[in-house]
Amino acid sequence: MKSVDAKTAKEWFDNKEAIIVDVREPEEYGASHIAGATLVPLGQLKKDKLPNFKNKKLIIHCQLGKRGGMACEKLLTADPTLEVYNLEGGIIAWQKAGLKVEASETFTLPLDQQIQVIVGSGVVLGVIIGFLFHPIFFLVSACFGAGLLYSGITGNCELANLIKKMPWNKE
Repeated sequence: MKSVDAKTAKEWFDNKEAIIVDVREPEEYGASHIAGATLVPLGQLKKDKLPNFKNKKLIIHCQLGKRGGMACEKLLTADPTLEVYNLEGGIIAWQKAGLKVEASETFTLPLDQQIQVIVGSGVVLGVIIGFLFHPIFFLVSACFGAGLLYSGITGNCELANLIKKMPWNKE
């Protein structure tokens, strides 16, 4: 798998030698993204979902580079002839290189962090109330643990589905 630094990627993109595909989630893309990048979340990534990149390099990016690397591997496994590059360090490296991104005017925590805050708060609250009032409240913490176990086994997080519907997560 090939990689490219932010300045070179910007040069290729500006010279229309490459297209940039963002494989982060829509919430992350909405918070900030490289102008002109196309959003195709990693879970939906297939060659036929990509914009036309005939005779162009394909630059894949994510937040820090890990998902970008996974996306490159996925595409190269499907078609080893592709000229695919992972943006080293993702959008964070792009910003550190002094390159501009389009950012939302409102700040919202990414969905995974919202879930972590809610679950962590629920566990701590259950333990505190369990010690202060009655041991039955330890079940609150157990329920959050069971929810994490369920989402880990099934890959389906009902809390995430609920949080996505909240007004602050709507565009």
